[in-house]
Amino acid sequence: MKKYIIIALIVITGAALIIFPLLNSTEIVVDTKEAPAKFLFKENLATIGEQSVPLEIKLTEEVEKLELFYNDSLFITWTKPKGNIKYELKAGLFGVGTRTLNLLSTLKDGSTFVDNRMVRVLSDIVPERLIAQIENEYPHLSSSFTQGLEFYAGKLYEGTGDPNNQGMTVVAEVDLKTGEHLRKKGLPAGYFGEGITILNNTLYQLTYKNGKCYTYDVANDFQLQNEYSYIGEGWGLCNDGKSLIMSNGSERIVYRNPETFALEHTLEVYDNMGPIINLNELEYIDGKIYANIWQSNFVVVIDPLTGKVLQKIDATSLVDKGKGMGEVLNGIAYDDRTKKMFMTGKYWIKLFEVKFVSAGA
Repeated sequence: MKKYIIIALIVITGAALIIFPLLNSTEIVVDTKEAPAKFLFKENLATIGEQSVPLEIKLTEEVEKLELFYNDSLFITWTKPKGNIKYELKAGLFGVGTRTLNLLSTLKDGSTFVDNRMVRVLSDIVPERLIAQIENEYPHLSSSFTQGLEFYAGKLYEGTGDPNNQGMTVVAEVDLKTGEHLRKKGLPAGYFGEGITILNNTLYQLTYKNGKCYTYDVANDFQLQNEYSYIGEGWGLCNDGKSLIMSNGSERIVYRNPETFALEHTLEVYDNMGPIINLNELEYIDGKIYANIWQSNFVVVIDPLTGKVLQKIDATSLVDKGKGMGEVLNGIAYDDRTKKMFMTGKYWIKLFEVKFVSAGA
């Protein structure tokens, strides 16, 4: 046996002596030549709303074609340009957020070079300041780590998390007057429930780090219907009647197809100061997205077309009165039949009917 092993080693070694020189002889040569067309600014750019950004481009040699790409879209092409170039970039065309800016130059021999930058577009709106005013108080189960809250067909539903890994994740119909769960469906320990929403009699429930969205039949005791997979964390969830709208704790909100859970498009949320991170539990109300900001007493109201923050709601009065020994504010539900708004928090002892009024009122 040892004899055959020695022969095999000799063969492998000989093959290596032949193959390695062949690999070395076919090394990929990278052209490190400096780009013949470059932006005349070194830092990334920042602008506000619809303001144009003046760009200056310097050419150091003859270029056959020069193309400017913004957010992966071709904005303008120059053929055999001469001298330096000035261009006014309409950076706000794709709404607020961080975008890519690429300058692609092509030489006569077909070789190409890229100079790239980032552009951050802030909102041109200063958010209106509002206060959550308490209209009525209701009991809330202090054992509920509220992650999602929603009205559907006049009934209140809640989704909970499981921070202690004890199998406490549930979706439930809630008795508004008593706070008790009338009927519920749970997930086993190891599954941390997050946001919920209901569309066409189907309740969707995100999970925090399990990468799963579960769906249940609302009319049939939350019978499990389906499950979808996604990459990353799940936080808040709502819907606009057509698409699911999902947060992941960053400044990004994604729209998903309710039939396949496939990604449709992404929205970045900004105010006039910068990105709004920690977007948590969501609610879609009268054409706007309402989002709890995790670890704060605030809710922001977002334009779903642009991602701009329109209003910022201070809910400190709710925290002072309803938190008890619980945790952060989380949970917004709007009853479109009564036009009433409700809010609560994780492990809170109370659920509040609220009205949003001007901070200056």
